[in-house]
Amino acid sequence: MTSLSVETLAADAVEPITSAGNAQLGIAVLAGIAVIVLLITRFKLHAFLALTIGSLALGAFAGAPLADTIKSFTAGLGSTVAGVGVLIALGAILGKLLADSGGADQIVDTILARTRKGAMPWAMVLIASVIGLPLFFEVGIVLLIPVVLMVAKRGNYSLMRIGIPALAGLSVMHGLIPPHPGPLVAIDAVGANLGVTLALGLVVAIPTVIIAGPLFSRYAARWVDIQAPERMIPERPSADLEKRPGFGATVATVLLPVVLMLVKALVDIVVDDPENGVQKVTDVIGSPLIALLAAVIVALFTLGRAAGFGKERLSSTVEKSLAPIAGVLLIVGAGGGFKQTLIDIGVGQMILDFSKNWSIPALLLAWLIAVAIRLATGSATVATISAAGLVAPLAAGMSTGETALLVLAIGAGSLFFSHVNDAGFWLVKEYFGMDVGQTVKTWSVMETIISVVGIVFVLLLSLVM
Repeated sequence: MTSLSVETLAADAVEPITSAGNAQLGIAVLAGIAVIVLLITRFKLHAFLALTIGSLALGAFAGAPLADTIKSFTAGLGSTVAGVGVLIALGAILGKLLADSGGADQIVDTILARTRKGAMPWAMVLIASVIGLPLFFEVGIVLLIPVVLMVAKRGNYSLMRIGIPALAGLSVMHGLIPPHPGPLVAIDAVGANLGVTLALGLVVAIPTVIIAGPLFSRYAARWVDIQAPERMIPERPSADLEKRPGFGATVATVLLPVVLMLVKALVDIVVDDPENGVQKVTDVIGSPLIALLAAVIVALFTLGRAAGFGKERLSSTVEKSLAPIAGVLLIVGAGGGFKQTLIDIGVGQMILDFSKNWSIPALLLAWLIAVAIRLATGSATVATISAAGLVAPLAAGMSTGETALLVLAIGAGSLFFSHVNDAGFWLVKEYFGMDVGQTVKTWSVMETIISVVGIVFVLLLSLVM
């Protein structure tokens, strides 16, 4: 096992676009992040604009020429969107087909019909985790909240006993498992292997979601004992459908890209020969682009056609799935621009210079940086993107497994203590009919548990890598 301490790592020599010393660079980073935080939290500016302005401010504070700063930002934006933009779009299409066809409802109804009362919190974790694989967090919440509220009402459960496991399942998938935008960007930034990251992410995610979901929900239900608010129980997404896709076909479709990527990772480890015919095939079908594209094509038949969608309805569903992700793509792209600006002014080398004599492990450093940005901006995606850019040089001396763990450490840190500057905080508060204090004691604490348990398991895995 290679040591993960920062002092053992070295960055590639890259000529920075500024001659500023480490002290000025440190001030520039703090000032750039402060500008982003202020614009997002105080002036409620869209994160895309905040990241763009913050990147220009970062370059200015570092003494970099404006033309070079703009060049770094646009290069980072372009490469990031090129790397993950298509994957985000394909994930959005798959998620929309899952929701509109009633496939998500079919998964929910089947599992709930076969679940005894005492196991309901565990069923909610399973439902949220499976449905959360291809869906953005906000879409997952909107899709699952009606189910959570109805189950809590019909079974006379405390809302937290059902709601917390569902939220934990969605949140863990969002922060740790590709093809969600945050993990994908971090994988791209540090040069990690997607299949290995996915495999290790699942290893970390399973115990994390159990602890933060069903186990923590016992205490959350005692702290905040509320029932489902009647006014928030909306109509089921598939209420107007005459038929729905089958349970088996739906689950197989959702899991298809995950299975293809895991097969690729397994063959890469077992065969380990780029010239081998089997590995060549799995390298193609297990690439995220092909895996997600295959899942979307299959979903057109197993979900869309099975629900009775004609060509026009399928076309409309695909079209509607792409509009809402425009903002996500812009934020992710601008985050990539901010990351590239950080790299080009020499911040990576500055971090190595400052931390080379520290005894703190690189994984813990990455987690702490992501935690700080998450607390400041309220955005898990912004925290992941920014932290990945800052700690990317630390991956230079790491093995494939260690680089994947670096991505997971960043992802875990990006989920730490959601509070009033996070849109997700207010979404959960309003849907569950809680006040701010109740939301902090349940949702915010749950997010913190996910973050802390996640980094603990990442550090434990690092001992055997």
